Amino acid sequence: MFELHHLTAQEQYDWLRRGEVTPRELVDHYLERVGRLDPALGSFVTVTADAARARADELAAAGRSPAPLWGLPLADKDLTDRRGVPTGAGSRLSRGRVPASSSAVVDAVDTAGAISLGKTATPEFGLTSYTETLVGPPTRNPYDLSLGPGGSSGGAAAAVAAGLLPFAPGSDGGGSIRIPAAATGLVGLKPSRGRVPSQSGLTSLGGLAVGGPLARTVADAGMLLDALVSPDGLPPHHRYALRAPENPEGSFLGSAVRGEGRFRIGVTTSSPWDDTYDVRIDPSVDKALRLTIEHLGAVGHEIDDATLPASDYGRWFTVLWKAGAASIPAEGADLELLEPITRWLVERGRALSARDLGEALAGLTAFEASVIEAFDPFDAVLTPTLALPPRPIGWYDAADAERNFEQQCLYAPFTSFVNVAGLPAISLPVHEHEGLPVGVQLIGRPGREDVLLSIGAQLERRIRWQRRHPPGW
Repeated sequence: MFELHHLTAQEQYDWLRRGEVTPRELVDHYLERVGRLDPALGSFVTVTADAARARADELAAAGRSPAPLWGLPLADKDLTDRRGVPTGAGSRLSRGRVPASSSAVVDAVDTAGAISLGKTATPEFGLTSYTETLVGPPTRNPYDLSLGPGGSSGGAAAAVAAGLLPFAPGSDGGGSIRIPAAATGLVGLKPSRGRVPSQSGLTSLGGLAVGGPLARTVADAGMLLDALVSPDGLPPHHRYALRAPENPEGSFLGSAVRGEGRFRIGVTTSSPWDDTYDVRIDPSVDKALRLTIEHLGAVGHEIDDATLPASDYGRWFTVLWKAGAASIPAEGADLELLEPITRWLVERGRALSARDLGEALAGLTAFEASVIEAFDPFDAVLTPTLALPPRPIGWYDAADAERNFEQQCLYAPFTSFVNVAGLPAISLPVHEHEGLPVGVQLIGRPGREDVLLSIGAQLERRIRWQRRHPPGW
């Protein structure tokens, strides 16, 4: 039986524009699904049903608008502030915090005409690649409730994969969009540093964390990226063009719909964590990579080997991650409220010297330049997104923080270095093994999200992953 969530976000937008469905009808449909299905998933931490219905009615009363997300539901990741709605950040430390103003990315999606249904779950301060916290039940993977959806945008990914949202914005500081996208069968796009004005990465330590879309199709990801880059009614942000030039092919949605071009694509299965940990790639991941190479070759792309430069990346990145956690506002007895992995990062980060941080930043800056140089012969570079299938709930060591950090690197060794390099990357759900999604990652040149969307559209046409859905769809 047909239901509204069976439509893509693009199709829902077209229905709204033609008056075949109202914003209130769409909101009510998704709220019903959230109320019925989310207790088993834990993808939402807060549902703002009354505010969502009021917003839908307000939009309808004002008349249909050309705003790029007009009338479409989504949700805010619980690291971002929405005025009057609690921001928990997955932590006992943040309980009761209700912001008086909204984050820039919330203002951006509001200006674009979207309707927030609430807040999606995230690990404590978004620091881990899994979404299990001490403040509530774990977020579960809709393909198998015994497994996790990854993190840190785990709640957003679980909600989109389960049909509780048409798409959702996420944030990615070390893989936090691509990891859950791969684990839940979604398209997840991490833009170039500086591409999204409201979550550019330029203001974060090391320039790591950027905002981007989680969606079921490549075109829906392009649609949401367009809205994040240039929300209707906001002035252009030309100051960011130094790091991420304007899309030379027009809109990102256009690139995703056309899916044109033949490109030179490099392939590597090495990661910068290989010298630090015993990284092993699961056979299902290897098969996904080989299938992708076959499809790319059949389309007419040139395929060749790519090589990551040697570096002391593992040591440098670990220093940076600890330093980034050091500013979490926990002092004295409040440190006891933090989870062991978070407290370990905070305390180790505060013990670092200025020299430690300076050397790490210098090393990672040199690493960024060397990666861009090594990948320069290619239009895109193909890697696995994750080394392993989705991890069981409780798999990560909650007591041994160093082991916990290692487990995260073994699970997702291919994502964080792309944040360090500031490059765009997309995770694509190219394969399914024993009922579970398996994704691959394409890394692009600086500012060339359009190429990644074009290649993704070509693969989507051949593989048709948009027809795969978890139980309960």
